[in-house]
Amino acid sequence: MGQVAWKGLFLSLFDYKTEKYVIAKNKKVGILYRVVQLSILAYLVGWVFVVKKGYQDTDTSLQSSVITKLKGVAFTNTSELGERLWDVADYVIPPQGENVFFVMTNLIVTPNQRQATCPESVSIPDALCYKDGDCPAGQAVVAGNGVKTGRCLKERDSIRGTCEILAWCPVEKRSKPKKPLLASAENFTVYIKNSIRFPKFKFSKMNVLATDNESYLKSCRYSTEHPYCPIFLLGNIVRWAGSDFHEMALEGGVIGIQIEWNCDLDKAPSECNPHYSFSRLDNKFAEKSISSGYNFRFAKYYRDADGVDYRTLFKAYGIRFDVMVNGKAGKFNIIPTVINIGSGLALMGAGAFFCDLVLLYLIKKSNFYRGKKYEEVKSSSRKSLSSPTLNGNQSPDQLGGL
Repeated sequence: MGQVAWKGLFLSLFDYKTEKYVIAKNKKVGILYRVVQLSILAYLVGWVFVVKKGYQDTDTSLQSSVITKLKGVAFTNTSELGERLWDVADYVIPPQGENVFFVMTNLIVTPNQRQATCPESVSIPDALCYKDGDCPAGQAVVAGNGVKTGRCLKERDSIRGTCEILAWCPVEKRSKPKKPLLASAENFTVYIKNSIRFPKFKFSKMNVLATDNESYLKSCRYSTEHPYCPIFLLGNIVRWAGSDFHEMALEGGVIGIQIEWNCDLDKAPSECNPHYSFSRLDNKFAEKSISSGYNFRFAKYYRDADGVDYRTLFKAYGIRFDVMVNGKAGKFNIIPTVINIGSGLALMGAGAFFCDLVLLYLIKKSNFYRGKKYEEVKSSSRKSLSSPTLNGNQSPDQLGGL
């Protein structure tokens, strides 16, 4: 008996099993099945392959270089500086032409400072005093300009005064500017040269027109007609970012210049073009806030004939421009194509599984279809193995003896 069992098990290894298909004449389930198939096919073709280009291998490791160069001059006449002409060496910081640059549009000048003792500004809370004891010698003024000397300086008939400090005197003016000094910076131009490379595909390109015409970049301006002339008016950049240049030039701000390279390398290289977008990065809705704007300080030093060191202190307001480059390149590759087609076929199988659930468990005649789908066959003797082959049409009485 055991030998027969082992022999049957061995012979079963060479059996071929195939699925039994039941054709259900149910229009509702049939329509549902075709709708599911068409939906999956539309997703696979429309979204995966057409929109997302699922047949391509992609490279997002963009290598980029940005060089900037500004041009423009402005003339001012102020009580602190007199008549003065401003060029790029004066208002562009830093001068190296990097992907982040600052254009000075306003400033507060404190000329002829030298290290001495003088009263601290009355706008500094830590410098207010009533007696000399309120100004301990050697203590730095919190958020101030120098070190206390131990004296409280008062005006005539005044109860409260300010501490005397050792500092660069006279101290800086605290008043904010009323109008931008370099309002004409709106007409300055910036040249943004961007070179990119996608290392996976060994593809490189620039955002400048490849031409031997030396006068092209001297006369062109960026527009839809000249997408490969990356020369922009500062006023246009600020306006495209949704701000007013004169309001922004008063106390400063930050503008982002975004360059996007989305390249389909299955097409000609001329189809890979840069796309520019502009946005204000600081909070433009906080213009009335004490933290609004963008400014910093720097000084220029000199020494007089007596060997005394002096400096002119500048508090510079202006617009900082951040050039940011992003991109993605894609090219046909058989591997992602096969993977996405396989995923689509798997979804087709999932659609059939869903329709099976509806047919066998959710509709009214589910018991009838479930009986046709699953056929239970019991084998009780060796004789049953020689019975006529079941074709699925036998009645329960005919199956009872098996």
